[in-house]
Amino acid sequence: MKPPVIDDGEEDALFCGQEGTVMSRPAPANANGKKYHIITFGCQMNSADSERMAGSLESLGYSCVEEPGGADVLIYNTCSIREKAELKLYSALGRQAKRKRQHMGDLKIVVAGCVAGQEGAALLRRVPEVDLVMGPHHANRIGDLLDQVEQGNQVVATEHVDIAEDITAARRDSDITAWVNVIHGCNEKCTYCIVPFTRGSEQSRTPEAIRREMLSLGEAGYKEVTLLGQNVDAYGRDLPGFAADNSGRRAWTFTDLLRYVHDVPGIERIRFATSHPRYFTERLIKACSELPKLCEFFHIPFQSGDNDILREMKRGYTHERYREIINSIRRYMPDASVSGDVIVGFPGETEEQFQRTVAMVEEVGFDRVNTAAYSPRPGTPAAVWDDQVADLIKADRLNRLNAVVNRVAEERAQRFLGRDLEILVEGPNPRNPDQAVGRTQHNKLLYFDGDGAALKGTLAMCHVDRVHAYTLYGTMV
Repeated sequence: MKPPVIDDGEEDALFCGQEGTVMSRPAPANANGKKYHIITFGCQMNSADSERMAGSLESLGYSCVEEPGGADVLIYNTCSIREKAELKLYSALGRQAKRKRQHMGDLKIVVAGCVAGQEGAALLRRVPEVDLVMGPHHANRIGDLLDQVEQGNQVVATEHVDIAEDITAARRDSDITAWVNVIHGCNEKCTYCIVPFTRGSEQSRTPEAIRREMLSLGEAGYKEVTLLGQNVDAYGRDLPGFAADNSGRRAWTFTDLLRYVHDVPGIERIRFATSHPRYFTERLIKACSELPKLCEFFHIPFQSGDNDILREMKRGYTHERYREIINSIRRYMPDASVSGDVIVGFPGETEEQFQRTVAMVEEVGFDRVNTAAYSPRPGTPAAVWDDQVADLIKADRLNRLNAVVNRVAEERAQRFLGRDLEILVEGPNPRNPDQAVGRTQHNKLLYFDGDGAALKGTLAMCHVDRVHAYTLYGTMV
């Protein structure tokens, strides 16, 4: 995919889908002249779904185009976590609907993802020029659904279905790193979150299917995979059987999966996201410390530093429990980076409760925190509560928290100054062709002088000469 230009301070704004990412891929060998355009809003799960749709379309001979004006099939893969992402979607749909009315032709407009799952047929009533509304579970069915559109139908496919293993390989946005879904859906009932309603209940893929996909990626030259799930710690709860050690654990947990796939040939690094503090275990941390391919990086959303707010959110843990998790990580892996998510201005949040969140950011010492002001989502319990926080107060709290987050990240990054770090080179720096860019195990981008094209896909050692809050600069050793 072709990302927008990102400055250090802008990356958090992209995390929850406020900006779109346009897919950019070479034409497949079987190209038949048909074109598709995909713009993705939202999280890594949405990006992975876009890759699945692209793989299905390219197996049918479609080629990717970066400009919507050249597409026969125009796909908006949507995010409903934040209201701003929805507003951008409807603005874009308005422009394309006008184009379709003016020029007619064979343009097919598709709305996929979480807004599609949330709105369903109501989206067609709002924008009647849309041809297909499809929820996340139907990403690998896009070819069949477009066949129904070709027959003159407007199609809504948002019902929950069991996800079968894809028969088409996803097209990746990189030929070095890849996302691999391990569990779909979510069984949590956080009062602010629409995801369980749009992505359905948890469905774990079998460990054999995950390993097969990783084996094929290793054979194809990929070096790093990120195992994805709305809640990876829930992996295996819906798979049959119990552990043979009489511990009462399920036969497969996420920790067991990591040990099972760790030795896949060709894969040099393994990451995972997203973790849930309610289910995060010391057993998992210990496994990460023992398995050399596991990166020293944990993304564990905490959402608030106040127990009353966490209770209202139905998160299922306390801030004390979250701190215990961080202490365990730093006991086993002292150098590991930790990032989190936080919401300010949740209904009923007082200034004192907000200050507990600020204190938690400072005391934990996060390497990154993705911050957001609470955004009421249709169909969620918190959206209809009476004690909504005013937008001006939410904006003020967000600005104050961001200042603390950036300061803490800058302080935390100082531990890398003067050190030699291993990076996986991702290619040339898009802004400076004389530089290469790679990523450390700690999920930090590191820029250095070098031939990025020649070094792409290699593991290199770099000496860190300069640090910023979210990026490093160095010299290849």
